[in-house]
Amino acid sequence: MNTVTKITFSSLFFIALSFNLSAQDFLPSTYPDRIILTWSDDPMTTQSVTWRTSTNVTNSKAQLILAPNTPIYLENVETFDAKTESLDVDSVQANYHSVTFRKLQPATTYAYRVGEDGTWSEWLQFTTAPEKGIPFSFVYFGDAQNNLKSQWSRIIRQAYSNLPKAAFMLHAGDLINRTQSDSEWGEWNYAGSFINAMIPSIATPGNHEYDREEDGTLVLDYHWKKQFTLPENGPKGFEETVYYTDYSDLKLISLNSQEIVSDEKSMETQKAWLEKVLEENTQKWTIITFHHPIYSSGTGRDNQEFREAFKPIFDKYKVDLVLQGHDHSYGRGRNLPSGVANQDPAAQGPVYVVSVSGPKMYNLTFDKWMDRAASNTQLYQLISIEGNRLRYGAYTATGELYDAFDLIKVDGKPKQFIDRADKAIQEAIELTPGSDKKMTPEEMAEYMRTYKKGN
Repeated sequence: MNTVTKITFSSLFFIALSFNLSAQDFLPSTYPDRIILTWSDDPMTTQSVTWRTSTNVTNSKAQLILAPNTPIYLENVETFDAKTESLDVDSVQANYHSVTFRKLQPATTYAYRVGEDGTWSEWLQFTTAPEKGIPFSFVYFGDAQNNLKSQWSRIIRQAYSNLPKAAFMLHAGDLINRTQSDSEWGEWNYAGSFINAMIPSIATPGNHEYDREEDGTLVLDYHWKKQFTLPENGPKGFEETVYYTDYSDLKLISLNSQEIVSDEKSMETQKAWLEKVLEENTQKWTIITFHHPIYSSGTGRDNQEFREAFKPIFDKYKVDLVLQGHDHSYGRGRNLPSGVANQDPAAQGPVYVVSVSGPKMYNLTFDKWMDRAASNTQLYQLISIEGNRLRYGAYTATGELYDAFDLIKVDGKPKQFIDRADKAIQEAIELTPGSDKKMTPEEMAEYMRTYKKGN
């Protein structure tokens, strides 16, 4: 069924104020663009794909074939009609099309293209998820948000060059900066280009994916559900923002932290849903992602109510890793009430990570809970799971190892944490440019006492 979404008055006012006259338009045409792979169902047997065209294209299609070593012969392809939805936002009208391929074989590479006669895309490929127990790796990005075409592009492309066979890419919110900005989504898609069309994205929304109605009601960016086809297995009203995906031995859970920190009812709804999902979880590894950190790495930030509500659940069910964004700096620490000195080597709670992939930077918090921190540094993370071992590595824009650790599980024993940061480059803890004009002498002295000691 075709649906039309229009932007709210408050969003129009905001965009009118912030419109950048030099922004690239990224206008749609009859040729498919913004081709993005996601999952809405079992990654072993399904694959969802979404793309965009101009509004004159109302009957777009997708074609699929088991990827051959020979040229692709069209008599062997299967053709699927797309679901089409219209979007009129930020003075751009477009149609978004989506198909979910089903009844696929696990760990199998397929070739596909989207469009119609005369305007087909190139042939692209994806590989379905393996069965349980098979090793895999994925990429995790903190906030992209700003200068997406000019500066975030090198991060996603460097990550792809380091791990071209990534199972998926995880985005921890604030993919763009201005809600309802079609040009910024154009930049995000431009930066990811063919990578988005060959490696599935798993995304959780941040505060910059939200707008507010005049009555204060939160409104998710209208592009979100048009360009991502994500699971709808979360609580009612949180479809495609609160969900889980099972991949090999991993259960990956997305929470909607913007709703959590903004609305007590939303917090309670997600708490109840999460506890049920974790109680029924049979996967060996559990990773949770959301935008606002449980422990903040950025100066002047703290999400105490969120932490007090959800940390006991993470601890109770021995969540392994929590991947976050929002603070435009880097921090990594383990299951701590506060400060690295309080670390419990036998703690079975998560490792918490806050990271940033775009160029917008904040200074580090004075409340140093992190074992490893970074300011003024763009990063991406490569995470691998193989049996009882999870390997984590954070990398800089030039591909240098910045942080690393392993988690090891042995039946009947506490989870083992191995810090491998000693194999990485020197910690980057310098203040962001202009800090001397924003910080008092006392704040500067406190920062130096916190981060320069021992470095």
